[in-house]
Amino acid sequence: MKRLNFLYLLPALAILSCSKDSVTELEKTEQQLTGKEEITANVEVAYPEDFGIVSEVYFAGQKMAVEEIDGDFVYQGDIIFTSDMLTTKDVKLVYEKGEEPSQQKSVGRTSSRWTNNTVYFSVDNNLPDKNRVYDAVQHWEANSSLDFIESSSQSNYIYFTSGSGCSSYVGMVGGKQSITLASGCTTGNTIHEIGHAIGLWHEQSRVDRNSHIQINYENIQSGREHNFKTYEESGFDGAEFTSNLDFGSIMMYSSYSFSSNGLPTIVKVDGSTYNTQRTALSSGDKVGVNIMYPDNGGGTTTPPTYINGEYYTISGLTVLRYNDSWYYYSRYGWRTVELKSGYWFYV
Repeated sequence: MKRLNFLYLLPALAILSCSKDSVTELEKTEQQLTGKEEITANVEVAYPEDFGIVSEVYFAGQKMAVEEIDGDFVYQGDIIFTSDMLTTKDVKLVYEKGEEPSQQKSVGRTSSRWTNNTVYFSVDNNLPDKNRVYDAVQHWEANSSLDFIESSSQSNYIYFTSGSGCSSYVGMVGGKQSITLASGCTTGNTIHEIGHAIGLWHEQSRVDRNSHIQINYENIQSGREHNFKTYEESGFDGAEFTSNLDFGSIMMYSSYSFSSNGLPTIVKVDGSTYNTQRTALSSGDKVGVNIMYPDNGGGTTTPPTYINGEYYTISGLTVLRYNDSWYYYSRYGWRTVELKSGYWFYV
């Protein structure tokens, strides 16, 4: 299961919400393309009827491809960033010794873990079929050490609201952060989006994915190829909480995700397709989540334990923990860095 470690060190960012209509047309289109009623894309998409401009942006010192639609920056179909989280050019995030940090745009200064293993949430009164939210929340509580408390009085909480598709931010980003659910978003889709909101990314983008799957780029919708990069190719770490790609993960794309012609975009290494489920967390999902959020409260505000060999995003910079020191891969190669008063400096 893929995750990127984020730690809350600077003030969080406000989150925007959006609204449109439904994802059912996407599912119908996929069924028509395949000619098989049983096969749907089964992939969550924030804006199923819209294509945006794809651009390279920077988040936490890493370059990534996003699609700009209706003021949102969409990553891998259903992951949302706002403009406050990104820059169009690589801004200075590490300073030389003795250099005075400039007052520049706060970029990538997000968190991921919900503190005290507690997720606060609120449901829009106008959201149709609220039971899918409560059923999804109940499923997470039954299969993890997370507690979900309905409250909008907290400084950080998830807001379930209507949207054009299914979408979420990754991790606790601070303030009111929306999970959007179109009328066609099921309880399973809601479980998936909550997975993003607690800090999970997509399963098929693991760094070790080529040992398990192959991507048929010729079948992908033009302009959507960037959705199939591994996280390592996008500049993020490739460490995982589980040892193998999990075809049963609720965070896994389907074989027909973003297909342009009804042919599979993702297949197993033997060329066969696979079934994707949006019913429940898999056993692998449960293992990974409970490592992220152990029973002793892994999301607390106490100083975290850093694991050598893993990457973390801290104070807007993705850094590697190695030999109990921090390293940043700059344009000049790996350099040792240290954090002082919320800013990174070269050692």
